[in-house]
Amino acid sequence: MYHVEKMKKSDFPFAVQLANTMDWNMTTEDFEFMVKLEPQGCFVQFQRNERVGIATTVSFEKVGWFGNFIVKEAIRGEGAGRFLIEKAIAYLQSKDVETIGLYAYPHLVKFYERFDFKRDIDFLVLKGKAKFPVAQDRLKAATKRDTHELIELDCKCFGANRKKLLEPILLNKSNLCFISPENSEITGYVAAKVYDKMAEVGPLICHANRVEDALMLLKTILSRLNGFEVFIYIPRKETELLNMLHTAGLKEEFSLVRMFLGPAIAKNCMYAAESLERG
Repeated sequence: MYHVEKMKKSDFPFAVQLANTMDWNMTTEDFEFMVKLEPQGCFVQFQRNERVGIATTVSFEKVGWFGNFIVKEAIRGEGAGRFLIEKAIAYLQSKDVETIGLYAYPHLVKFYERFDFKRDIDFLVLKGKAKFPVAQDRLKAATKRDTHELIELDCKCFGANRKKLLEPILLNKSNLCFISPENSEITGYVAAKVYDKMAEVGPLICHANRVEDALMLLKTILSRLNGFEVFIYIPRKETELLNMLHTAGLKEEFSLVRMFLGPAIAKNCMYAAESLERG
């Protein structure tokens, strides 16, 4: 009754339209990027010859991430969602990942628990027009020469090498990235993908308990984004960071639950997500 096919360029208009029934603000470029990152792991679900669902995945060595999962409302509750998620999990497991992560709406936690995903921590999605003074002791902007060390730090904190995701972000001159150096060592970094007058801040990676470093990283990047509509995805437990973000004009849009199938990752660092689709 159902089958899945690899997502192709001709599927992008359907994927955008279906994703944005959930107000995800996805674009064709978003799906182009996902397919470039994981050509075999982005799927369109069909019922006979009709497109009815999408799912995207990305693999980073032993860690996989699952996002952009949606089926048409008319067929929900008929097994379509289960069929699609099983296909996505099977694909990631064929890549020998040991952990699969995702961000779930609270009302879908029980659904994902049926596939043995376990609840980890709550994240908040914050959005708002940034209003922040220029940081007096602005941190160093990352350069191409910093990329290797920055990716190594990210790997230690995240638990897998995300080079294929991070390099296109860090080397794009339209984006922003700042690092927190100490004795010639990078102790944290923050990046932002910048589009016209909107920016998505993340990832933020910082050594555990380095709250002041994380605060300065955020202050520095927000001071460069005054007037931009800013999005960021941050753990609810990071109250000092949240207080600063509220001061900068960002407000909570909704909450999500980070869940893992397999051992939990990104536990021994301060961490804000790169995106909801890619971890």
